This record gives sequence, C-alpha cells and structure tokens, in this order.
Amino acid sequence: MKVTKGLKNAVSSHPSILTLGTFDGIHQGHRTIISKLTSESKKHDLKSIILTFFPHPRNIVSSQKIKSISTIDEKIQIFSELDLDELIIQNFNKSFSEMGAEEFIKLLVNNLNLKKIIVGYNHRFGKNRSADIHVLRDFSIKYDFEVVEIKAFEVEKIKISSTKIRNAINDGNIDVCNNYLGYNFNINGIVVKGKSIGKSIGFPTANIYIAEEYKIIPKNGVYLVRCFFEKNKFYGMMNIGYNPTFGSNKKTIEVNIFDFNRDLYDKNIRIEFLKFIRDEIKFDNAEELQNQLIEDRENCIKHINSTYNN
Repeated sequence: MKVTKGLKNAVSSHPSILTLGTFDGIHQGHRTIISKLTSESKKHDLKSIILTFFPHPRNIVSSQKIKSISTIDEKIQIFSELDLDELIIQNFNKSFSEMGAEEFIKLLVNNLNLKKIIVGYNHRFGKNRSADIHVLRDFSIKYDFEVVEIKAFEVEKIKISSTKIRNAINDGNIDVCNNYLGYNFNINGIVVKGKSIGKSIGFPTANIYIAEEYKIIPKNGVYLVRCFFEKNKFYGMMNIGYNPTFGSNKKTIEVNIFDFNRDLYDKNIRIEFLKFIRDEIKFDNAEELQNQLIEDRENCIKHINSTYNN
C-alpha cells in the first residue's frame, strides 16, 4: 500500500475507485465500505484508494474537541492489512475545511482519475458539510463517475459509529467497544520510569507514556489486558488513574504483566484491552490495596483460562 501525504500530491494515471472519511477506529461499519471498495476494485480493474483526514475534522471546525480511537500511525497499520493500493492522508486544516464541494470533487476527478466513489449512507462533504449524497450524484453525472452508497451497517440492530465506540471507551465498556471495532481496542506507548509504588507491594508495573495527546484513553480503573512487544505476548492487568491510596495527583497508565521480570524501560509496547475489572478505589492503607490486587489478579487469570486458553 502506497501512503501519500496530501491530496494535491496524489496522481493516478490508472482509473481509480475511492472512498473517503475520517475512519476513526476503522470499525466494522468502516470495513463494510472498505470490503466493497476492494471487491469493486478487483472486479473492474480500478486502483483502490482511501482518502482519510488528519487531524480529526471536528477538532478544526468545532469548539467541541474529541479524542481519537486510533492514532494516525495505528490507522496506517490497519489500512496496510486491508489490501488497498493507496492511502492518502489529507491534512485537515482551516483552509481545507473551506474548500467548496465542487472544487473538492474536481480535485478528486482530475488528480485520481476517479471513476467510482463509495460512500456511507450519511456522508456529507464540502464547506460546512453542505453537500450530501444527492449533490454527489449530481456531480457524478457532470464529471462522469459512479456513486455507490452503502447502507447503515448494524450489529444487533444498533448502528455502529465512532461516537458510540468513544462513548463505550469513556465508560469502560470494553466488551461493547471491541464488539463494534471487530478487534481489541489498544494503545501504543513507551515504558518510562515511575515511582515504583507497585513494586513495593509486590505488583511491579510498567508505566506507559503515550505521545499522542489526542488518543482516547479508557476511564480510570483496572483492566485485563494483553501486551505485545518484540514479538512476545503476555497477559496482565492495567490500572489507569491517580493512585488515590498514595495521594498522587498525576494520572498514570500502569500495567502489571503476569509472570514477567524483564526490563522494559524505553521499549515500545502495544496493549490490548480485554475486559474492565473494576473502578479505581481509594484504600485506607497499602495492605488493603495489596489484598484487592491479589483478588483482581485472580479474577483476571480466571477470565484468561476460561476465554483464551480453551
């Protein structure tokens, strides 16, 4: 898959088929569209192209900022596994947001040799998102390309959306989140030095630093997780929060990896969220916390044995 930065830098002599959007999380609804894109590409000998936007358009055009399910690097990695010919990453800034709908379509047609475009049932585009599927069909007649509309994708009769997935992450509802995504929600970060509080009570943790401040983080609490680094896989439990038992005022992301004693400082680690265990609790002393962590670990191991080791 070729990755191109900026629509104006993308040029295709071969006729193409395109779908476009923010694709935050690249969830099951998105994959329905992408599957249609790749199948149509092969059937009609068209170059398959995805145009995505970064940063999230809402953070440019709205005062209500949102966090992203996937970072731009995570999106590139997922797209690279989906049999695409080209990914175009368009910097979404104020100037681009003010581009008129017809000017935008002409750019697609001229630069990408566009012959077919696939969009979701509620797709809108152009300045102030003023153009809808009906306007797009009018342009398709004028500029000689075909429009394919994908109807709402449903899981258990509930329409999937990135907004619903963000809400599930914010609520710690990992089961719903992963069901909608079609894969386990994950974070990528670097292991940094912490205060070694966990080590002092028999639960050493790796402290995770995430550089991308726009990445969404699940609500505070304890989670069963699966960790990947250097082609190794381990289970563990993660705490997100402020360590209230010890009076900390700094939010941390810490993971206790089961049956593990290697040095991870400065290493990159990917962590998948498997299950929410409990909310963060302030205990009266370290011994109470330690006892709770023992119980948490037992609960995690029971879930691992019943779900992943069968």
